[in-house]
Order: sequence, then C-alpha cells, then structure tokens
Amino acid sequence: MEKVVTATEARIHFGEMMRRAVEKQETIIVERDGSPVVVILSIDRYEQWRAAQMAQSTLDKLRQVQARIATELGDRPLPPPEEIIRQMREERDAQLLDLP
Repeated sequence: MEKVVTATEARIHFGEMMRRAVEKQETIIVERDGSPVVVILSIDRYEQWRAAQMAQSTLDKLRQVQARIATELGDRPLPPPEEIIRQMREERDAQLLDLP
C-alpha cells in the first residue's frame, strides 16, 4: 500500500511513518511542491528491491554476453564445454611456458 504525504507532514510525523513502513510494510511517498521526491520504506522492502535490481542487472549482462557470442559464432554451433576448457588450458600452459 502506498501513501502520499507532504514534506512538512513527513517531518512532523517521521517516527510514525517509520513505524508504519516497518510494521505495515507501507510505502510512503513524500512530495515537495506537489512532486514526489523521496520514498520511505522498510529496510526489508528496500533489500528486496535491491536484490530484484541486481538480478535484473545480471540478466541484462547475461543477455548481452549471449548476443555477443551469437554474433561471433554466426551459424556455427557452440563448442562443447569440455572443448572450451581444453583450449583454455592449452592457452594457459603456453603462456606459462613463455614466462622467463
């Protein structure tokens, strides 16, 4: 549930609004001059929101990587993981042999 209050009301009743945000899981939007400027919500709700944002960010990054791989491969199929690991090990071993 959302509640909209003025900045003055928020200042006067801040303790009560904190209690409502925690106990009733209420979201309180604070307006200044008729425009929303801040939100008061419980730390639990904030952490849920942050986790959802991070998950979405991770999904976006994975989609970007997937698109880049698809572009690089074209019509060729993705090699099996074992082949990729074998190639990476060979490259690593070659780099280690080149060390002074």
